[in-house]
Amino acid sequence: MNPSTPAVTPLRQRMIDDMRMRKLEHKTQEGYIRAVRKLAAFLGRSPDTASVEELRSFQLHLVDTGTSPITLNATLTGLKFFFEVTLDRGELMAKMQPVRVPRTLPVVLSREEVARLIAAAPNLKSQTALSIAYGAGLRASEVIALKVGDIDSQRMTLRVEQGKGRKDRYAMLSPVLLERLRAWWRVSHAQGKILRGGWLFPGLNPMDPLTTRQLNRAIHAAAESAKIDKRVSMHTLRHSFATHLLEQKVDIRVIQVLLGHKKLETTSMYAHVATELLREVVSPLEILPPT
Repeated sequence: MNPSTPAVTPLRQRMIDDMRMRKLEHKTQEGYIRAVRKLAAFLGRSPDTASVEELRSFQLHLVDTGTSPITLNATLTGLKFFFEVTLDRGELMAKMQPVRVPRTLPVVLSREEVARLIAAAPNLKSQTALSIAYGAGLRASEVIALKVGDIDSQRMTLRVEQGKGRKDRYAMLSPVLLERLRAWWRVSHAQGKILRGGWLFPGLNPMDPLTTRQLNRAIHAAAESAKIDKRVSMHTLRHSFATHLLEQKVDIRVIQVLLGHKKLETTSMYAHVATELLREVVSPLEILPPT
């Protein structure tokens, strides 16, 4: 063991083992550990000694120090696991209450803005990655996880393995997107960047995939070059994909499946930003009889 590396306490190790037993995602495990570490820092002692009132004071402390609703709820979720599973003392969380997260509408690009954004991407790899994020409505993590074998040109689908929630699904593959993927494959394969059966978007080392950070840098650079002043991220392309499908009268339940949403309520938020639908709404003033 490196002398500079602090030893893991038996309590933390037990929590880690509890999370491993349930095969929680690595990021989830990090978030839960971070939540317990915050509590320990607030108490100034081991977190397993907390009382109900101290936990209530801790939540008030989070509120008073400006913790966002999303971060606050994530912290409570981590503590809930710690007390209910690791300590078997779920009753200690009785006075800890999650807070309501304000619903904000997503940023959506017009079709013309999407075209400008993709065209302004720094290189062919970035252009193709952004095209697939928009054309198939994929998350950034799903784009970088794609392999060559996930493209099914016969059925015109993309296989998304272990997306959010560890679920497999199929995404749509349009003829235009297929041609862009083929163009990228021809160039990168000729340069030896794509290995047989390897990542569709490899990093500098073909054995490793591109990272989400690299994709985000590429889309920010593209937005700047295209002079798009909206707040743009990789998820903006996914939002735009769903909104544009809704404006084309695609059934919202179909969009739900394409996006891999568990709840229809999550998909329904795009009805609030679909401007083409708003244009079809007839104002009550227009149907009043003439005076």
